[in-house]
Amino acid sequence: MHLIDSDGKDQDEAEICLALDPPPLGLMRGYQGDDGAIVPLAGEVYRTGDVAMRDADGHFTYVGRADDLFKSSDYRISPFELESALIEHPAVVEAAIVPSPDPRRLAVPKAFVALAQGHAPGRATALSIFLHLRAHLAPFKRVRRLEFADLPKTISGKIRRVELRAAERARRAAGERGALEFWEEDFSELK
Repeated sequence: MHLIDSDGKDQDEAEICLALDPPPLGLMRGYQGDDGAIVPLAGEVYRTGDVAMRDADGHFTYVGRADDLFKSSDYRISPFELESALIEHPAVVEAAIVPSPDPRRLAVPKAFVALAQGHAPGRATALSIFLHLRAHLAPFKRVRRLEFADLPKTISGKIRRVELRAAERARRAAGERGALEFWEEDFSELK
């Protein structure tokens, strides 16, 4: 296993790649073409689409999907870590983090949250979640915007972040805000 950046260089934080010579046990031989024939994997490595970090001792830590990572104030943000902190809150049953365009920070983390039974979407619940995240995340990783919503899913039950990202970009471009959307700066209690 290697951590290789987009330039093909081995790094301490980059995309997880598997050497194809010899091919790893259990890795597919290739992709099925339109004609049904197997198109073999090409290149020296198979890029998994996942990002990991390697520490000084050589241990790996999963960061997240390469296509889900985004920059906020020049920090790389992994939705996986923020979502893990969110679902530790008793009111949160599911959450998805996407970048929300921001004129000062390029993007800020925004949470789309599905609530557990017995919890109502509103200012008090949003404040409770923001306070919880402040206690569990570094300041540069904090969720700055939060919206209570039903999360779009694939047939297999995975959250469709691509839909959430597109909707958030469109909403910011139009200068709109959702009825159940709360921003960190709306709360004087957090200043």
